[in-house]
Amino acid sequence: MTTTRTHYRNATVNGRKIFYREAGDPSAPTILLLHGLPTSSQMFRDLMPLLSDRFHLVAPDYVGFGHSDAPSRDAFSYSFENLASHVAGLIEVLKLDSYILYMQDYGGPIGFRLFTRAPERVRGFIIQNSNAYIEGVGDAPKKVLLPLWDNRTPETEKAAREFVSLEGTKFQWLVGASDPNAINPDNWILDQALLDRPGTQDYQVDLLENYKTNVALYPEWQAAFRAHRPKTLIVWGKHDPFFIPPGARAYLNDLPDAKLVWLDAGHFVLDENAPQVAAEIKAVFVPEAASAA
Repeated sequence: MTTTRTHYRNATVNGRKIFYREAGDPSAPTILLLHGLPTSSQMFRDLMPLLSDRFHLVAPDYVGFGHSDAPSRDAFSYSFENLASHVAGLIEVLKLDSYILYMQDYGGPIGFRLFTRAPERVRGFIIQNSNAYIEGVGDAPKKVLLPLWDNRTPETEKAAREFVSLEGTKFQWLVGASDPNAINPDNWILDQALLDRPGTQDYQVDLLENYKTNVALYPEWQAAFRAHRPKTLIVWGKHDPFFIPPGARAYLNDLPDAKLVWLDAGHFVLDENAPQVAAEIKAVFVPEAASAA
């Protein structure tokens, strides 16, 4: 039975507790919602009820994020490859044979890894301010990441640690918003409460350093886009200083049939634009949903 109610569940993957939000009819096409930094699946809390009448929705928290297990960096290797492997494990636990990938920020590197591992399972992409092209990387992340990638020292870590401080987290939520008063302050207060747990910022810096592995994979991902041509919707906050508009347009070189929708927003878009994003998703993917029903 279709329901707009969201359920909050846990699964065990490789011995780790993975928290996920679930809504909609499991027999409907699944959208796997992959969050970014500095947040968790909570970023989808307003979008999921708007889609659950036509889709099955699963929004996990990665290891170390949200309500999932957050082992120390000594007990768990924090890399994008490892985070993707645990999401892949959840897919197997839930027996998801196919899915549409909704990817924001870190969700892209995780989702594109899933795609290149099993492209036949992916029914489509919904890309929201998530990058797969070097021209999409803005000056803001370059200032944080390039010195860290070149030589990780306490000095080069400073900017990365500021990025996941309260000031940095609040900035990421508010930057580019058309109406800052429409952005729920629970976003950065709750996110920061989790980021401030002992040891968390250490492994978050590990992930920021490991982001260079994503850039190295851009050509492989782009080749996979061209080879498989998944149905694609791009919804992009055009005032994002981290993943800038050329990154959105670059997808069209490899996915020329993609639909690109510009939003008057920044790095995060759903607080102000969830109804429009839901409508765009249904416009692109509901014919598929209807045919699968």
